[in-house]
Amino acid sequence: MKFLDEAKIYIKAGDGGDGCLSFRRVKFVEFGGPDGGAGGSGGSVYIVAVADINTLIDYRYKQHFKAGRGENGSGQNKTGKKASDIILQVPVGTQILDEDKSTEIADLTEINQKVLLACGGRGGLGNTAFKSSTNRAPRETTNGDAGEERWIWLKLKLIADVGLVGFPNAGKSSLISVVTNSKSKIGAYPFSTLTPQLGIIKYFDKEIVIADIPGLIESAHAGRGLGDKFLSHIERCQMILHVIFADNDNPVESYHTIRNELSMYGHDLDKKPEIIVLNKSDIVDDDIIRELQTKLETISGRQVCVISALTRSGIKELIECISNYVNKPVTW
Repeated sequence: MKFLDEAKIYIKAGDGGDGCLSFRRVKFVEFGGPDGGAGGSGGSVYIVAVADINTLIDYRYKQHFKAGRGENGSGQNKTGKKASDIILQVPVGTQILDEDKSTEIADLTEINQKVLLACGGRGGLGNTAFKSSTNRAPRETTNGDAGEERWIWLKLKLIADVGLVGFPNAGKSSLISVVTNSKSKIGAYPFSTLTPQLGIIKYFDKEIVIADIPGLIESAHAGRGLGDKFLSHIERCQMILHVIFADNDNPVESYHTIRNELSMYGHDLDKKPEIIVLNKSDIVDDDIIRELQTKLETISGRQVCVISALTRSGIKELIECISNYVNKPVTW
């Protein structure tokens, strides 16, 4: 299944049915009086978050959604039938934005959370509604109201506890495949991760959701590489795992580059709790590893975990560290 995390759609609630102009016709009753019924209400448009989908791909091929019109009223005081509602299904974590793409309508963060997006029009009144002591045979009716309509944006932000960031080929995909049940595509080429991936770390009685996003490079905020658009998927994370490969020419510079991209993106990503993961320790001398670890801890003030996703060295200790962070209450 292809991954799509943003879509623009048009929604239109149904119009209400028109009221009916009718008079009672009964044998031997000369003045039967008005009996025109009201029109039925138009269908409304709702949106609901469900657990079994994780992409907005369905909204790439269909962008227009229109609910049905209510039936017109009829004689014998019969009210028209209400039109059926439309219920759109989206993944948990979907934001609903107005057409300006900045005004938030709703944020669906829980399973089965349901929001009314467009209300169906009310049915019109039949002539029975206008009967009075001074108007015994009204010929007045009203038409149904128009249903609401609007363009909206759907924007998916994955729900995860931990977000992985780092340069391409830093070993993020290898790491997530080792610590979780995720089967990420791994290759010895840049940007092997093209879409965000989710995995679950099972640690005692906890289930920790971890998100791997495509790698960042310098000037990603300006559109280089795959850009920084996937950073939205770690906005909700409690903490960040910053993966750096130990055989990098300058790990400290790499660290500062990624931190700068997080800062340029905004949304307080650079203020989240962070663990630095020094990966690929199996191909670098132990003395160099210890020197890099000390240097990164000094410049960042953060904890640095040394691991090898290939040999699984340090993985257990890393999971313990993650568990300690995620267990803390969210403070933003």
